[in-house]
Amino acid sequence: MLRTHAAATKQLDAELLSSHAISLSSYEVLLHLDGADDGQMRMCELAELATLSRSGLTRLVDRLAREELLVRQSCPSDARGSYARLTTAGRERLTEARPTHIEGVRRVFLSHLSAAEQQALAACWAKLLPASEIEAGAAFSESTG
Repeated sequence: MLRTHAAATKQLDAELLSSHAISLSSYEVLLHLDGADDGQMRMCELAELATLSRSGLTRLVDRLAREELLVRQSCPSDARGSYARLTTAGRERLTEARPTHIEGVRRVFLSHLSAAEQQALAACWAKLLPASEIEAGAAFSESTG
């Protein structure tokens, strides 16, 4: 499982980097922000969805902010919290990269499985993930096409 995941993500990451100058992790963060209300999320929520540590997300968000793909904002109700908000440039980069990512997922992963195998795999994953992660994954899948 780990080797398959690593191989697939390495290939998808390389395609996004070469075609759009964006890593797979960056793409995922922008995608989550794009699907959020007002294009923004609390950093702690974003870290959970992106399966990154808080420090890993902070480094990634700082890099994306330097590239002007998102901005960090303080939380008015909690001085310890902050938000990441998608910028117009970030939304444009995501829109440009989305077809490459979707085609890559289809080619690298989905094309090797029949529809029945995809459904069986989805059922297996549903048994392994907590309900809250399944719901978050469904929302993520809907936004990726």
